[in-house]
Amino acid sequence: MAESHKSKIVVVGAGNVGEAIAYTLMVRKLANDIVLVDLNEDRAQGAALDIAQGTSFFKQVWVRKGGYEECADAELIIVTAGIARKPGQTRLELAKTNVSIVRSIAKSIMEYAKNPLILMVSNPADITTAAVLEETGLPSHRVIGSGTSLDTARFRYFLSQALNVNIEDIQGYILGEHGDSQVAMWSAITVGGMPLDEYAKQVGVELDKEAIAKRTKEGGAEVIRLKGATFYGIAMAVSNIVEKMMKDENAVLPVAHVLGEEFGDWAGVAISLPCVVGWDGIEKTLSLPMTEEEKAALDNSVKVLRDFQNSVKDM
Repeated sequence: MAESHKSKIVVVGAGNVGEAIAYTLMVRKLANDIVLVDLNEDRAQGAALDIAQGTSFFKQVWVRKGGYEECADAELIIVTAGIARKPGQTRLELAKTNVSIVRSIAKSIMEYAKNPLILMVSNPADITTAAVLEETGLPSHRVIGSGTSLDTARFRYFLSQALNVNIEDIQGYILGEHGDSQVAMWSAITVGGMPLDEYAKQVGVELDKEAIAKRTKEGGAEVIRLKGATFYGIAMAVSNIVEKMMKDENAVLPVAHVLGEEFGDWAGVAISLPCVVGWDGIEKTLSLPMTEEEKAALDNSVKVLRDFQNSVKDM
């Protein structure tokens, strides 16, 4: 595995999400040069200054405003730009507007970068991931969507609350769409190394799985309803993905990319599955053992995403 080294990360989009991501990258010291790019240059400059003026409390990190030319030698480009999700609006309803935005961004990136590694955060992340892959012509393992990383984090959080156990002892995934058709992979969850149901039985907890899955699915909407936007959770999820890439950790994460022909009927769709993530992006996509019910639910998620990908394909 490669060691952590000095590097540049470009964050496209200096809104709440982009700024929170840049701040989290700085705090976690994941790059020594963080560049914010935004059409609103004053916003990018203000966000960069706000973060940079606090770097004396950490190790030296350059945080600054820049343009797309900064992508030429960036180790990673994170795309967050797009119209914010409104209360009551699904991620898929954002597609028609945000796909045209990210396609334009992809063209600008490719003017300067030869073989960039791109991490898509702009919602709906699955759809924008597919659109940017098509626009850039890059290998699919180098255009990655944040996918269900945040959904999985929410899922583990709600499970830890229900079981009154350390969240680090829970292993499990939300897979499929980063949105309404996501699938809780109940059969694969372990707590402290033992199957979920066995652990719950031993500690005397009767889990309401339907309620936990529902709250996980609606987790983003709940926060938006209460405070108008979500940005801290996604910033932490993204910084975790970035760390695994920049340190070449070969960690298994639920991230999205356009699947290859080896996935049969799922091929051509950007969907979240467990992936080995390292310096070159997605090193390998794993097939998680699952029940027939979970397989049917993922089939449905693929269909939902394929239909939306097709509806925005020519935008």
